[in-house]
Amino acid sequence: MANCFILGCERSREAAVIDPGDDSDRILMALADQKLRLTTIINTHGHFDHVGANLKLKQASGADILIHRLDAPMLQSLGSTASAFGLGVEDSPPPDRLIEEGDAIAFGEIELKVLHTPGHSPGGVSLRDDDKVFVGDTLFAGSIGRTDFPGGDFDTLITSIKTKLLVLDDTVTVFTGHGPQTTIGQERRFNPFLR
Repeated sequence: MANCFILGCERSREAAVIDPGDDSDRILMALADQKLRLTTIINTHGHFDHVGANLKLKQASGADILIHRLDAPMLQSLGSTASAFGLGVEDSPPPDRLIEEGDAIAFGEIELKVLHTPGHSPGGVSLRDDDKVFVGDTLFAGSIGRTDFPGGDFDTLITSIKTKLLVLDDTVTVFTGHGPQTTIGQERRFNPFLR
């Protein structure tokens, strides 16, 4: 039930997948339908519901797996974490690249800027492209990410949102890890957790 996003460059046909939850076959079919070549798998954080398809996508494409260094250890314990919720997930291969605040992730003519937005998890990141931002589980339409999982912290999450996301223009579209998309302006005005 996590949102997964595929971004593709029209010129080079290179693509990135952000937060491949668990439906690798569906993701690979979507890439094939659009004639896109997967080069980059970006994990906004290390929770199993956002990275469960890392292994199969890596095996199918050879794409690099990117995650923040503070969440990278989670990739090696996905199976045990998911089993606590009664689910089965394969552990991810280790990351090919550790990302940090201010890094640029480029594929074809697309470049995403990394914003470190901890709070839901220590290594949570958001990915900014001109008029859009992919926030994982940092911010939702009318809500915020949970902070009751190991490594979560409410005050840190609110600081991340206020200093990294609410400084963006009102018109920036927010693509969330669960639920519908929203805008920065909508959340600035109506999100009860941010008043």
